[in-house]
Amino acid sequence: MNPAFGVLRRLATSRPAPAPAGERCEMCGEAIAETHSHVVNIEGRQLMCVCRACYLLFTDRTANLRYRAVPDRCLAFPGVSIGPGEWDALQIPVGLAFFFRNSTLGRTVAFYPGPAGATESELPLDQWSAILDRHPELAQADDDVEAVLIHLPERGGTPTCLLLPIDACYEFVGRMRLLWRGFDGGQEARRYIEEFLATMTARARVVGGTP
Repeated sequence: MNPAFGVLRRLATSRPAPAPAGERCEMCGEAIAETHSHVVNIEGRQLMCVCRACYLLFTDRTANLRYRAVPDRCLAFPGVSIGPGEWDALQIPVGLAFFFRNSTLGRTVAFYPGPAGATESELPLDQWSAILDRHPELAQADDDVEAVLIHLPERGGTPTCLLLPIDACYEFVGRMRLLWRGFDGGQEARRYIEEFLATMTARARVVGGTP
């Protein structure tokens, strides 16, 4: 056997197999599973996919950091009641929206799904404050990383109110953008809303009770 060929063969057989393609931590480059944690870049308001080690660096809720870890808690508030008039006063044109406090702006903003994705709206402060005065439990959402979802059924009935991780909210809006058809979203989008609400409600811990 040619000695040079033997060396090449030994190098080829001893070389470790390449790492499988997949997602990687956007901070350290470590390979991560399909289901993984996120942090929020507070200044750019961007979600970053991270490994567990990097995630744990930003879990201190009292620290003044550029990044914040997105928690995984889900809460349900069956006692929250919001009438159609109150909803109209918030100037949100659809019956579902997410509310979160933007620490950079120092105020609560809302975003809701539509054919172009997430539409963001600054809330009339007096109207939102009136809702918080009646339902102070909604104010426990962590700035930038958690949002309160409120859904008003089209034909009236009891609203759904949940506190969710912000990454779940953005994932929902992104999916809605793909499914949205016509003026009102279409049947497939409405079915997805029902499935999402059912999944999140089943996952949530109930806070309070019915009025």
